[in-house]
Amino acid sequence: MNKRPRTKLVQEGQYVAEVDIELIDSDEGWSPYLSLDDAYKLDDVRMALKKGDLKAASRRARVFNLVPVAV
Repeated sequence: MNKRPRTKLVQEGQYVAEVDIELIDSDEGWSPYLSLDDAYKLDDVRMALKKGDLKAASRRARVFNLVPVAV
C-alpha cells in the first residue's frame, strides 16, 4: 500500500478551498482511494463553505474568494 499526497479543490459559491489529502494505492479493490478521515475532511470543508463559516473551513484547508475578471 502506497500513499500519495494530493490537493483537492472544493468549490461552494464564491469560495474555493485547497484541501490536502492522501490517495492510497493498493493491489486490492478499487484504487486509488481516500481514507475515511480524508473523505470526512472534504465533507467538513464543503459544509463549512456552504454555511459561510470561513473560520471553520480555514482550519482544515486554504480558502480563496473567487472574483470575476470580466463580465
